[in-house]
Order: sequence, then structure tokens, then C-alpha cells
Amino acid sequence: MNLDGIDVFVKVVQAGSFTAAAKLLNMPTTTVSGKVAQLERRLGVTLLQRTTRKLNLTQAGSKFFSRCVKALEEVEAGESELTAIKAEPQGLLKITTVADLGHSLMPDLIRGYLKKYPQMKVELILTTRVVDLIGEGIDLAIRTGNLEDSTLIAKKFYNDELGLWASPAYLKKNGIPKAVKDLKKHQFIKFSSSPRLFKTMSDKDAEKLVMPSRIFVDDMETMKAFVLGGDGIGTLPGTLADKEEKAGKIVRVLPGWRWGAANFYFVYPPQRFVSLKVQTFIEHALQTRAERKDL
Repeated sequence: MNLDGIDVFVKVVQAGSFTAAAKLLNMPTTTVSGKVAQLERRLGVTLLQRTTRKLNLTQAGSKFFSRCVKALEEVEAGESELTAIKAEPQGLLKITTVADLGHSLMPDLIRGYLKKYPQMKVELILTTRVVDLIGEGIDLAIRTGNLEDSTLIAKKFYNDELGLWASPAYLKKNGIPKAVKDLKKHQFIKFSSSPRLFKTMSDKDAEKLVMPSRIFVDDMETMKAFVLGGDGIGTLPGTLADKEEKAGKIVRVLPGWRWGAANFYFVYPPQRFVSLKVQTFIEHALQTRAERKDL
């Protein structure tokens, strides 16, 4: 049995192009194209139909791809089992998350992980777009909210209560809200995806209100920047607000009311045997989070 070129063929299909696959495989594009062409000659069938815009699997290519993916998963599982025997992860772990967590949470987690496992390297990719984990060769993602791809494996990381925050300068100028109804007189920095009608609860009551706003953002770090700048009241999880609160840079508004929660998950591609590097990072992150409430 000759397996040469099969892994390249699978990666081309998953990545959607020879160029993207070449980047993931760290090979010249000509080498990737050549390996697939050589594989097709050896099998005596056309696996991919090449056009100027995209690649399409032929019927034979589609059947072959599904078989190859399963076979490569078994090979990867075997390698992972052998690595697990060594009980020491090694290699490169590619993680993606949003900039908010990349700036606040991830540096301490990665620093501690690399100290614990000296044979490991970590590449952190910060982006707001939903990354194709398989197609782009990502081992692990940390995401919040609903998962669009239901085929991925999701493991709960932690919940973080959302609160309303403002700078002392803003509150000095505009007054401190004593009740939910007072918020109608204030300006808010809102997430672009937030509903116009905001629901909030306390231990005794529940209220709905419209939050007036002239500033809309799509990530929490930007939200925090506007709050620190005194531009209005913003909604932030404690993870991103605790340090600034302790430093006296921002103040919790109406702390007796709940404004929802942000749920964070570890997300990774489905596979029969989760790699040791993914396992150990998740375990390290959960342990660190449990031990240190400031993370």
C-alpha cells in the first residue's frame, strides 16, 4: 500500500485550494499540486476538477476522500496514543480566539502551559471571524455564544457574569444611576448584535428598557476602551473588568442587577482520540481558572 500523497490530497480538499493547503503543510504550491497529480496517475482516476475559481471533487474523488479521512484519523489516533504513553506533549499547538481573550486571559494561560510542558510551542491566532478549524489546521478554539458548526466538539470552560460599567469621570459628569429607570438618561456603548430592548433581573424584580446609544462595537476590548474613555456605560464580563475596577479606572453600575452571562467553550474538531496537546492544554486552563479567580 502506497500512502504517498493521500494526506496532501485530503488537506487540499479540506483547505479548499492548493495554495491554502500548501501553507498549512509548509510546502511549495507546486509540490502540493504535483503530489495530487501523481496520486491521480497512480490511481488512474481524476480526483479533483480544477477551475480558475475553485476545486470540485469528482464522484470518485468524493468517495475516495471520505475513505482517506477515516484512514488518516486512525493513523492520527495511533500516533496520539503513542504520544500519550510518553505522557509528555510535544510539538505545536495552534489556538484561535477573539482579541478580547487573547489580550486578557491567554497570555497567563499559555505562559504557564509552556512552563509546565517545555517540549511544546503555541501559536495564538486572534480573530473575530469563525475559523474553519479543520481546513486551517487549528487544534483548539475558545469561543463564546452559540456554536454555528454543530459537528464540532464543545467543552465548557467557564461562565462570566455580565455587568454594566462606567468610568468615574463619566459618572461624575452624568450622575450615578440609582435604579434601572435612571439608565434612560444615560448613553450606552452597545454591541452591534445586541437587541434594542434590554432585559435585566435582580433577586426580586425584572425590567426591560431601551438603551440609547450612538456607539456600536463588535468586540469587548473596544467596548472597554470606550468605557475607560468616558464615552458611556458598557456591558462587560468580569474577566475584562476586574483589573480596571481594582485600579479605580471603572465602576460597576447597579451591581445588584444581573445583565446576562457570557459562556466560554473549548471547541475542537471531532476525532476518535483527542490529541495529548489539546487534552493537556484544556486541563491546564481549567485548573488554572479554578485556582486563580482573577483569570
